[in-house]
This record gives sequence, structure tokens and C-alpha cells, in this order.
Amino acid sequence: MKKYFALLLAGMMALSLAACGGSSAPASSEPAAETEAAEPAAEAEGTEAEAPAADTSAEIKTIEAGKLHMATNAAFPPYEMISDNGGFEGIDVEIATAIAQKLGLELVVDDMEFSSVITSVQGGKSDIAMAGLTVTEERKQNVDFTESYATGVQVIIVPEGSDIKTVDDLANDKMIGVQDGTTGYIYCSDTVENGGYGEDHVTSYPNGAMAIEALKGGKVDAVVIDNEPAKAFVAANEGLKILDTEYIVENYAIGISKENPALRDAVDAALKELIADGTVKTIVDKYINAGE
Repeated sequence: MKKYFALLLAGMMALSLAACGGSSAPASSEPAAETEAAEPAAEAEGTEAEAPAADTSAEIKTIEAGKLHMATNAAFPPYEMISDNGGFEGIDVEIATAIAQKLGLELVVDDMEFSSVITSVQGGKSDIAMAGLTVTEERKQNVDFTESYATGVQVIIVPEGSDIKTVDDLANDKMIGVQDGTTGYIYCSDTVENGGYGEDHVTSYPNGAMAIEALKGGKVDAVVIDNEPAKAFVAANEGLKILDTEYIVENYAIGISKENPALRDAVDAALKELIADGTVKTIVDKYINAGE
């Protein structure tokens, strides 16, 4: 497992360096049906992922006929990541694949920087935003959200031996590394009066892997990021640890353009079916809870 995540992080670093120009255009686009993760969602016991839940394909509109484009940042294990064969896999990819199949569509993954996933949906370049996307009041002004399908926990990564022991210690003139555009950035960079630490005490990076490299290099004192990718990063990097304290708990959902209510309703209905029949739990357990 450590070897897998080490290879994963190396790949993510290479991709992030190539994208340092800040372009919001998708880094790659590939039908998820060609990935290793597409089959488990369809094969989960008791699901009907291979057949459309209803005859909705003629009623809903997508940016490309017969396909559902998913905007994501494939550097967020285990929710979305690049597989060994160069495709995409993870919790979000498998859930989105099952949703697309229920709607009689083919999933296409549009990989881009996290800060671009919502604007991609707003601008009509992708149909849905699914990237471990937390529901916030600010984001609800820009896109509509489906029902939540997972809970995320923001945690703090520090070097072993760090004098940062709790969340409160971050206020002691520490530099915090975060991924650009994430709720970790939003919360940490907010004013002290609002519970943050101020922009002067936060450095954002295109992805979590680059924030971890900054932590290892002593450029930041801690990294605030979601718990599951945090566990992957710590497993692949000796000398780092996750504090035994939660920073904040959040809900993940799928973002869809406010201009496409028919698609929102169809995706939300398909997601609710997948939650009800146990498909979502099966997928989450496969990546997170299995063996715990």
C-alpha cells in the first residue's frame, strides 16, 4: 500500500508541476468506462447500475450527447486519483459511474485544478462537479447541490516532534499549508475574528501533494487537509503524523449548474437510489472502511 501511494504521489507531483501556469482548462479527459474503478460500482450486489433508473436520457441535457462530464481534481485519494493504467479511480469516480449508468449515459472524467471544478460547471464545460466537494453557503450561491453522500473531516498534518499538538497551537504564529480553493484554505485564511488565522499565515498549493512537500521542506509548519487523503500522504511519507484532533467536519455532495435543474433532479434521484440500495456504502467501504 505504501508503495502504491508513493507512486501515486510521485505522479501527482509531476502533473502539478506541469500545471503551475494556473490554467483552468482540463488536464485530461477520458471516459471512466475505461478505468479500473468503473466495474465495481456496477457489480455491487443488489444494485441496478447497469440499467437506467428511469427513461431520463431524452429529458435531460448534458454538454455532450450521451455522456456525463465530471469535473474533478484527480489528486485527492481515495475519492479521485489516477490509476496504474493512467485512467481514473476512487470513491467519487465509482459513484459517478453508477449514476451515469442509471441515467443511460457514459461518464467522462475531466481532470483539472480543484479551484476550477465549480467554474467549469458554471461555464458549461462540465456537467457535474465531484471532487470531495464540501457544501458551503458560498458555493451554494454558484451551483446547486445534490443530497450529501459522504462526510469529510479536515485534519492537521505535522512533522513528528512538532510543537503543534492541538488546533489551538496553529494560532501561535504558524504557517499553514493548504490546497488552493478548498475549505481548508477558506477556513484557515479567514480572519481571526471569524475563527481563521489570516491570509498572512496561510500558503496555498495547487494540490495536496505539493503542500506535503512544502511541509517536508520546512516551508510550512502544518498542512490542513481532508482526513482520507491525509492518511494516504502520511502513509507514503515517513516522519509525518496526523494530530488526534479534528479541525472541522463537512458534508460532500455533487455540484450541478443552476441553469440545468432537470439534470440536477435526475442526478439527485439516481444518487438517492444508490444510497438506498447500499451501492454508495459498498463503494465507500471498499476504499475506506474495509478491514477497519
